[in-house]
Amino acid sequence: MLKKPLSSAGDAVDAILAQWARERPDLDVSPMGPIGRIKRCSALIEQSLDVNFAQFGLSFWEFDMLAALRRSGAPYRLSPTELFSTLMVTSGTMTHRLKRLEANGWIERVPHAQDARSMLVQLTKPGLKLIDAAVTAHVDKERALLQPLPAASLVALNTHLSALLAVLEGGAGSSEDEQGS
Repeated sequence: MLKKPLSSAGDAVDAILAQWARERPDLDVSPMGPIGRIKRCSALIEQSLDVNFAQFGLSFWEFDMLAALRRSGAPYRLSPTELFSTLMVTSGTMTHRLKRLEANGWIERVPHAQDARSMLVQLTKPGLKLIDAAVTAHVDKERALLQPLPAASLVALNTHLSALLAVLEGGAGSSEDEQGS
């Protein structure tokens, strides 16, 4: 059965839970609380970050690709396959995105030293300058989004989300492991 909402202030998810409790009192809809809040937080965070990326003329995916190259370390280059696996997009999508980034002058394709048949994707100087500024603003925005929460709450939130992520990604302690399946 539905228990008292987790939030004392109430939020949109509480309203949904109350509606389900009224319509289906026989159904324990409590899992909808955390999942609904995670989804709502994700959507609101993404909206806020999109505004932040736009000030640099970037979309989320452009930021993501440039950031993947930047965090790979100097000389800030990866094979398309390495980018593909990091970003989890289809090869067709990857090709289209690389062409757009290249047209903007943020990346270039350079020959692979060990494989003459392959090319590597590398940040250009303008691309490096852009992503360095954008990632600084990105971290500042994330910090501002989390700032209202006390430090202990952030530690607990991070710990619990990490545990949930491990379960969802098939790590230790998944519900299937616990059930002996």
